[in-house]
Amino acid sequence: MDRHPLQVDIGKAVSGRSLAAKLIITLTLLLPLQPAVADAILEGQRHHPVKGVNGMVATSHTLATEVALEVLENGGNAMDAAVTAGFALAVTQPRSGNIGGGGFMLYAPGNGEAVEAIDYREKAPAAATETMFQDQDGNVVPNRSRFTHKAAGVPGTVAGLAMALERHGTLSLERALAPAIKLARDGFTVPDRFTEGLEQARDRLQRWPATLDTFYKEDGSPWQPGERFRQPELADTLQRIADQGAKGFYEGETAALIVEEMERHDGLITLDDLKNYQPKIRQPVHGTYRGHDIYSMSPPSSGGTHIVQILNILEGYPLAGFGHNSAASIHHMAEAMKLAYADRARYLGDTDFVDVPVEGLTSKAYGEALRKTIDPDRAHPSSDIQAGNPGAHESPETTHFSIVDRWGNAVSNTYTINFSYGSGITVAGAGFLLNNEMDDFSAKPGEPNAYGLIGGEANKVEPGKRMLSSMSPTIVRRDGRNYLVTGSPGGSRIITTTLQVVLNVVDHNMNMQSAVSAPRIHHQWLPDEIRIEQGISPDTVRLLENKGHKVVTGSAMGAIQSILIDSDGTLYGGADPRRSTSSAMGY
Repeated sequence: MDRHPLQVDIGKAVSGRSLAAKLIITLTLLLPLQPAVADAILEGQRHHPVKGVNGMVATSHTLATEVALEVLENGGNAMDAAVTAGFALAVTQPRSGNIGGGGFMLYAPGNGEAVEAIDYREKAPAAATETMFQDQDGNVVPNRSRFTHKAAGVPGTVAGLAMALERHGTLSLERALAPAIKLARDGFTVPDRFTEGLEQARDRLQRWPATLDTFYKEDGSPWQPGERFRQPELADTLQRIADQGAKGFYEGETAALIVEEMERHDGLITLDDLKNYQPKIRQPVHGTYRGHDIYSMSPPSSGGTHIVQILNILEGYPLAGFGHNSAASIHHMAEAMKLAYADRARYLGDTDFVDVPVEGLTSKAYGEALRKTIDPDRAHPSSDIQAGNPGAHESPETTHFSIVDRWGNAVSNTYTINFSYGSGITVAGAGFLLNNEMDDFSAKPGEPNAYGLIGGEANKVEPGKRMLSSMSPTIVRRDGRNYLVTGSPGGSRIITTTLQVVLNVVDHNMNMQSAVSAPRIHHQWLPDEIRIEQGISPDTVRLLENKGHKVVTGSAMGAIQSILIDSDGTLYGGADPRRSTSSAMGY
């Protein structure tokens, strides 16, 4: 269970401030450990806000937070800091930060102009086929879509970050990459979580000689906390990107190394696949909830669509009156989640290939229709729930970071190589891990993937297609201005994790850190169970069971990194204590 105390750099956060401001910020950063104090401090902040915080960075690794914050301190904007953080995480957090994967980004200008979505999700290689993960009898072959070279989609991270920087940044790609290159070449001090991850995944990772050589010592043991870990091959790969732009990854030496890795092990990615990869600008999904504008990622992510869908259902209930994580609140949330995940299985896929009824799924009318099917006193068995008819209402291991700059510009970014350490396969000579995102396709319609999610025809494997995702970078606006920047890792639980932070802020009036730290629940239709974290009252569990729910206590869910912008411009960062290296810092 990855639930650790929050790690923050209090010295950096309070530097140059008055004694009163130092006290408030220091206590605020310790809120996950002091929930009772949190509300008292927040009340004091409402009357005596901490002034002069010009920018805020919340990431899952302190070193990435530090280098991104330095960009803001030196006059860079949110996108400059975001791209810097994205590449730094590829060095310091190889289990999920990446250049071998892909993701989604939302950019929201501080002046209220339109929110933009950047889709840099991986694509299926041109040689991919619908039945590539099935045997000759049509049965899904275990782990072929997870731990082989065929599991890798064409990576999108480098192209996506480069495009984002070119569109909205002020730094050169070379400058944005400089901190990551330094961290890779000179090394960084290993934290406990780094060692624990390598120990837990040892059997899977050490199957591959390049992974063994890259991430373990000569005797095969993992690097220990406090030791310095260097990645010279990754440094060279990043330097080629700095020198040549995105072509330094998708063409030339790095591309050749990727293709050689594929050819040695019957993989599918070719030089043409790499050269032809392009990220895509998309319209974000938009909805409203209790007077707030909700912007989140559009397909091929399912996240934004279903966050808005669930909010539409829940808007008809007095959640604040029910109480946070009461049996009534959890019951209605779980019933709404079931309905959304049933629709996900049927309708969601890459809109470049299939028609996804986003407008219908996110309409208020459809949310109202679904709400009428919910019994306030009794759980509806998932076996009796089928996908709805949104067309009738139409008029058609992952890492997240959040950043806000002095101008109020906001970036919400979620990217991944899928499993912790992706496929476990390192590109020999290039020093980075390959994703196993092909598992996010429907290996066979109706069969669950590694996260238990059921896929349908809309998400079948097709050449050049982007696989369905749950990643949900989200930005909430209030009165036309950026208000909440949030998102999380967590596979199928990303959607519900992000949803609950929005509910905690909007319905339950929690401060940023309390909203991030509060215990979470999850239901994804199948399996038919409410998964809860520790911290939910046993009495609440009994009440839910009396309503017909199966309740299962599991490990911590997500690692959400969030920033709240108060009406006077004061910034509050919330770093998730579920990931020990998380940090939120402002200047």
